[in-house]
Amino acid sequence: MSSVDQSAVFDALRSVMDPDLHRDIVALGFVKELQIDGGRVAFTIELTTPACPVKDAMRDQARAAVSAVPGVTAVDVTMTAAVRSAGTMLAGRAPVPGVRNVVAIGAGKGGVGKTTLAVNLAAALSARGSRVGLIDGDIYGPNVPIMLGMEGQLESEGDRIVPIERYGIKAVSMGFLTDGQSPVIWRGPMLHSVIRQFFNDVLWGELDYLLIDMPPGTGDVALSLSQTVPVAGAIVVTTPQEVSLADSRRAVRMYQKLNIPVLGLIENMSYFACPNCQHESDVFGRGGGERTAQAMEVPFLGRIPIYEPICRGGDAGQPLVIGEPQSAAARAFFSAAEQLAAQVSIASYQKPRIPVAEVQ
Repeated sequence: MSSVDQSAVFDALRSVMDPDLHRDIVALGFVKELQIDGGRVAFTIELTTPACPVKDAMRDQARAAVSAVPGVTAVDVTMTAAVRSAGTMLAGRAPVPGVRNVVAIGAGKGGVGKTTLAVNLAAALSARGSRVGLIDGDIYGPNVPIMLGMEGQLESEGDRIVPIERYGIKAVSMGFLTDGQSPVIWRGPMLHSVIRQFFNDVLWGELDYLLIDMPPGTGDVALSLSQTVPVAGAIVVTTPQEVSLADSRRAVRMYQKLNIPVLGLIENMSYFACPNCQHESDVFGRGGGERTAQAMEVPFLGRIPIYEPICRGGDAGQPLVIGEPQSAAARAFFSAAEQLAAQVSIASYQKPRIPVAEVQ
């Protein structure tokens, strides 16, 4: 029996499209290690993130397309991922060795659950197979160690800081350098120095995503970030009411002014679902986050409901996506993490050449 024609297999796979990049998987170079043995066909599809939300659908489409090629009797599809870098190289920004993508998680105001989002997004990406780090950039209120249940002091290896790891997440925080009771009273230049240290003096190893839990507002840390490393983009966290949305619009414009692409907006505390009757109550209004994203032409990455175990898990050091991964709220976190990864992948194919902004 003659072997299946290789070109026919590639032609069949050209019908499988990446829904985010809008190109077929052959043109994108996703098809690897094609092997044909008589009527048996085996190949690998290498995606741009292990957190791809359509991974299973793409595998099934590829298998079906190749199965329809004359002479094919069996199809074996292996799914892998190699995360691409999306950070734009600008003057003064040195890449962090081993780190493919730096992503800021910010908000225009406090109290919107930004750290909760950052911790659960990091845990969700790690659970999906990504290599993840987390910088607690909120120097004045470093709560990441509490929410990840991390204890101890940062240690060094040579002249480099070793991050503390839990749930597959490597993290650094001022919370590891203070006693937890003493306030940090610093001026801007000191903030800039510690942010540089967290990037350049830490043994991060190989990471797909290094998330930064930013302090609320539009201050010194965001400026330090823009001047220190190539940033893949920023996620802005909001709640549905107008007072939060107004500040979120300012945060979006700040990142744009700093030449940091806005990867999307996430609406936290979006609604409350009654645990008994499942009725959804819009405590803070409805749809404000999505309307704001549309008006500002940035992606809307999803809604996170009000759910008491989110708070309880944060206090106990166990993110909801770890403690209740099947809950509706955890699924919302996973979906937002997948959309974040998708936006980074899109950005990696659309690296803009943009001038350095003049920031006063």
